[in-house]
Amino acid sequence: MTRLDVGEALAARLYAAETAIDQALVSAASLAAALPAARVDAWLSATAGQRAFTGTAATISALADARAHIVQTHHTLAALARTLGLDDLAVGPLDKPGDREPIGGGGGDGPGVHPQLVNKILPNAPNAC
Repeated sequence: MTRLDVGEALAARLYAAETAIDQALVSAASLAAALPAARVDAWLSATAGQRAFTGTAATISALADARAHIVQTHHTLAALARTLGLDDLAVGPLDKPGDREPIGGGGGDGPGVHPQLVNKILPNAPNAC
């Protein structure tokens, strides 16, 4: 197995973890939004369900912290990929802040031109990892 193969396998797992955290945030936020509406619809006191709402809010906070940690992991692995000469892995499947936008909808500067788009905002120093 080459370093590129190992890097691609890790990148796939990283993207899966990022997606799972985002999906969990969406679900928890949806629940947090539904709880007060359910209380009102059921004509319950404002105190009813407060522990459930507080628990859901704490879950959202913990997931936000987890998301920050996985983003830091992403930055660290991208810097390591660059250090190892695996720059293609630093691109990833989605646009990132600071990436150049496609021109003409083709993802390049014109026919036959395919510039390598690498997220330039990540650290490039060998000691960044």
